[in-house]
Amino acid sequence: MMRKLAAIVGGSVLLGIGINVFFVPHHLLDGGMIGLGLIAKYVWHVQAGLTMIVLSVPLYLAAWFYYRPFFYNSLHGLLFSSWMIDVLSGLRGIVTVDPLLAAVIGGTFVGAGIGVMLREETSTGGTDLLAQFISRLTNWNVGVIIFVIDACIISVGSLLIDAVPFVHSLVVVTVVGIVTTILTHQKTMGR
Repeated sequence: MMRKLAAIVGGSVLLGIGINVFFVPHHLLDGGMIGLGLIAKYVWHVQAGLTMIVLSVPLYLAAWFYYRPFFYNSLHGLLFSSWMIDVLSGLRGIVTVDPLLAAVIGGTFVGAGIGVMLREETSTGGTDLLAQFISRLTNWNVGVIIFVIDACIISVGSLLIDAVPFVHSLVVVTVVGIVTTILTHQKTMGR
């Protein structure tokens, strides 16, 4: 239980730093609920974390009815990570880096945050929860599934952001996918 709590807290802090310090200043997107939350932030100037919670409700209803362990294992991850994303918004602007470097560093932070949580069988919910469902049914790596979902969301986001942030956002999704895959693959290999 303590490992899971540490993974939620540590993973959520990594997410909050990656998003607020590296993504938001350059209007970069990620995939999944984080990407949808960022799209809502950029378009309507609402809180990204709160948007993530609202958009995750249908997936949590499905988890409640079809596989309650996913519901219980990721609800606290969703709530805490969303809260940390909004709480750590004060970190925006403390570091100034090139947008491409921001995409790589921010993607590493976010991928590590997601991977740390997934290794302890918790997540930020949202599309991570969907990826866990799909992984359970197909036995595919969760990181690969998240990468595919993220690429779809980034493609939709390309309609709302300029070409340069879009290209950097593709780097974000790639780095997040690679780091998450490495962290979740090592758990599989370690068993």
